[in-house]
Amino acid sequence: MSIICAKVAWLPLILGTAVGFFTTFYLVQILLERNSQPPLVIRSWKNTELLPEVGMPHFHLPEDGSVSEELSKKVRVLCWIMTGPSNLQTKTIHVKNSWTRHCNVALFMSSITDNQFPTTGLGTGEGRDKLYWKTIRAFHYVHKYYLNETEWFFKADDDTFVIMDNLRWMLSNYTPDQPIYFGKRFKPYIKQGYMSGGAGYVLSREALIRFVEGFRTGVCTHTTSTEDVAIGNCMQLVGVIAGDSRDTEKRETFHPFPPEHHMTMRFRESKSFWYWSYCVYPIVEGPQCCSDLAISFHYIDPEDMYALEYFTYHLRAYGYQYRYQPPLPENADNLPVYIQNETVKPNRTLSDFLEPPME
Repeated sequence: MSIICAKVAWLPLILGTAVGFFTTFYLVQILLERNSQPPLVIRSWKNTELLPEVGMPHFHLPEDGSVSEELSKKVRVLCWIMTGPSNLQTKTIHVKNSWTRHCNVALFMSSITDNQFPTTGLGTGEGRDKLYWKTIRAFHYVHKYYLNETEWFFKADDDTFVIMDNLRWMLSNYTPDQPIYFGKRFKPYIKQGYMSGGAGYVLSREALIRFVEGFRTGVCTHTTSTEDVAIGNCMQLVGVIAGDSRDTEKRETFHPFPPEHHMTMRFRESKSFWYWSYCVYPIVEGPQCCSDLAISFHYIDPEDMYALEYFTYHLRAYGYQYRYQPPLPENADNLPVYIQNETVKPNRTLSDFLEPPME
């Protein structure tokens, strides 16, 4: 009897020790996983129903987004947003709560670190003369921490609105090992042209590697504070191609102004306006100005971020069949699928997710 009582007395101690061991093991694993990634990153949270900072409900009604979801696993995009401390609560918070939720990874780059927002501090100071230094250090940062986590690296300002699903469609015609970058292509100063900084531009993984290597070898240097011209010059020096981002109807997808500027005759009012001499491709005003699969618009007011998000993902005309439904590029079916940093070849192709054509 005494032996049985002794065993029973030891039982709580054994159970407590076991529970403590496994709890400690679990917590250590969590800490290790957290420390395996650099801080201040925001990963895709587009289906979150509550925006944490403002308590604003934001969700998508049930719909078939299978093609977009599958493409987001094949064409992973890191977005980094150029911002500053004084803009966080007036501009950048609205970028954070709208389109950046659709990025695979979102980073907010500032001159100083703010763990609450969060922003990554680049130690550059503020002002237009610091824009290229911010760009250089930001791309070096994502090269160091995220080179193998995404295939494409997109830079945008804190007053740019972006439709990520359309960007992925355009990029699915290419592979990240191609030395190429895309945006709104301007032609002065650089032989192959360069991409407008305000409209945003996206580098392939190979382009990012060459950019960083260019600074390591001294091929690229900080020659001017004009960010978009400077990066265009470096891209040309390291053999990165300035790509054509227009859709299959030759309509522009990246736009350096708000939608209403491109859709009206505002540019026609003054032929001396710099935009006429900067564009590589012919300027079209009116309804045909912009692709139905437009990617970006610049100079967007903070409250208009939510309006454009609504127009993009919610507003529909009942009974209307979209007139422009380009197919996915054939290359999209050949791209690998990435799930939790693992690369797998899909049993199904993206074409399997498309509805059959209407007769």
